[in-house]
Amino acid sequence: MNKYLSFIAILFLTVSISFSQSKGKQYNIRTLAFYNLENLFDTINDTTINDEASPMMELKANRSKVYWDKIDKLGSVIVQIGADKAKTSPAIIGVSEVENLSVLEDLVKSERLRKKGYGIIHYDSPDKRGIDVALLYQKRYFKPVFHEAFNPKIYRNNFPVYTRDQLLVSGYLDDELIHVIVNHWPSRSGGEAKSRPLREKAAFQNTKIIAQVREKDPNAKIIIMGDFNDDPINSSFKKVLKTKAKKKNVDSLDIYNPYEELHRRGFNTLAYRDNLNLFDMILISSPLLDKGEKDFSDYKMFQAKIFNKRFLSGKKGQYKGYPFRSFSNGSYTGGYSDHFPVYMYLIKEKK
Repeated sequence: MNKYLSFIAILFLTVSISFSQSKGKQYNIRTLAFYNLENLFDTINDTTINDEASPMMELKANRSKVYWDKIDKLGSVIVQIGADKAKTSPAIIGVSEVENLSVLEDLVKSERLRKKGYGIIHYDSPDKRGIDVALLYQKRYFKPVFHEAFNPKIYRNNFPVYTRDQLLVSGYLDDELIHVIVNHWPSRSGGEAKSRPLREKAAFQNTKIIAQVREKDPNAKIIIMGDFNDDPINSSFKKVLKTKAKKKNVDSLDIYNPYEELHRRGFNTLAYRDNLNLFDMILISSPLLDKGEKDFSDYKMFQAKIFNKRFLSGKKGQYKGYPFRSFSNGSYTGGYSDHFPVYMYLIKEKK
């Protein structure tokens, strides 16, 4: 139990990039976020997918009430992410574990979010359970110009692994072109070691998407976000994506992962069977990184954080101290998600 008390003690610490605001300077602040929405399924049986295995469909009663309560709770979280500095909810938020476009439309039209004017980019993925990734964006801040879904084409013993697509969205954050890749990599079902090659192949697909983007935009500002089902120190990141944890080591074609330092310090975004993991992350390419120059004439990362407010953690029972999940043992708990959201501030000096 001591490690959980320790976890709670550091829950509200954040990682910050050293930044001194010169007198008279003002900055645009935009929040990027990612959130695993934990089985956001509707209440209608889709015969084309295995949605019967979803916790929503396993409920014996009150599915509609549960569905709308979950929509409201997710909206209540999203509207708060980054609002303390950006004064609004995320300009861009990647999401995972959603069943279809319809549930996303219900989410962005909900009472909590409808005034934000979120647009949606979504593709149905080949995942057997029918869970997808998607991108939500505030239309006043982000203007998409291109999007494509990439099947990672992963095989195990010569049989295809039906997992989530990787979504690439390119567009203008205010007046700057950025490229966002939204991920939900294969799970650790069967054990970390046995399933490791699947996530390494998913990481390799990311490298191909990055190369495609850089063919047209050599100095591309690339954001890689998702539920990776791996920690920052695992081989998918360190050997395949070759991510860097220290800014001074980041070269022009490298990917910087600010969550590796958070992981080293004991932070997590989920817990399972007494194991704490940091699977949810946002990574950036070097043009988005300030390495001490304090040049914010265009958008650069200011802070990378985990949105782990106290209300998002379980208060009792077997999940005390864990992210307050929505479903457990075939029942609805009234929680939010079994993952904490992650987010990042980008800042740019106003002209």
